[in-house]
Amino acid sequence: VAGVHIVACGTSFHAASVARYFIEQICRIPCAVDIASEYRYRNPLVPPNSLFVTISQSGETADTLAALRLARQSGYLCALAICNVPESSLVRESELVMLTRAGPEIGVASTKAFTTQLTALAMLTIALARHHGADAEREQVWSRGLVELPGLVEKALTLDPVIHKLAERFADKHHTLFLGRGGLYPIAMEGALKLKEISYIHAESYPAGELKHGPLALVDADMPVVAVAPNNDLLEKLKSNLMEVRARGGELIVFADP
Repeated sequence: VAGVHIVACGTSFHAASVARYFIEQICRIPCAVDIASEYRYRNPLVPPNSLFVTISQSGETADTLAALRLARQSGYLCALAICNVPESSLVRESELVMLTRAGPEIGVASTKAFTTQLTALAMLTIALARHHGADAEREQVWSRGLVELPGLVEKALTLDPVIHKLAERFADKHHTLFLGRGGLYPIAMEGALKLKEISYIHAESYPAGELKHGPLALVDADMPVVAVAPNNDLLEKLKSNLMEVRARGGELIVFADP
């Protein structure tokens, strides 16, 4: 596998966008990501030995299925489906399958499906890295992070009281801006989508570095700004962006590692 092309819609597209950072940074091979409904209309070039990946909770998303059917005629190495439903059309029509096994998605907003999609994509990244010669010690570090994930989810669920207090501050708001940098920008995109789907509050997401190119003009005391903070060298750059928000009187909510 010399390259990866991932196609998905909605929440699954956000998971794919995170995976692009995983694959390019860890495996050092190119990774393209497309929204399925747009993929068919740009006649994409297919480099040799490219893996085509589709992601869907249901496996029945019409645009994703149409993209898969087009891709199978386009010269990809093979097609891999990352899906939650074993009997779905997407699974049946793909050569390779990774089942996320999230269980039925009962709520309107796809949450556990998103988490399991990210986990599957991390596992795919580890497998590709091994194929490209990553050493066993690095692989163990990445795998250990996945093993620790269930405990971190349990810990996050204990934050309910804090989350309820934050939610009260959103109740009377009509617009929200989500910011992220690097691999956390797609997480900000997903946060904005969830707020729209569940609360019917208008929300936009932007790469934090683009704040000054338009969105900052809208920031005031009535527009909460939610930032997802990285724990790497991008943190200082994000702090600079958040100072711009504060200077305009915006209310800041920052999610960060402790």
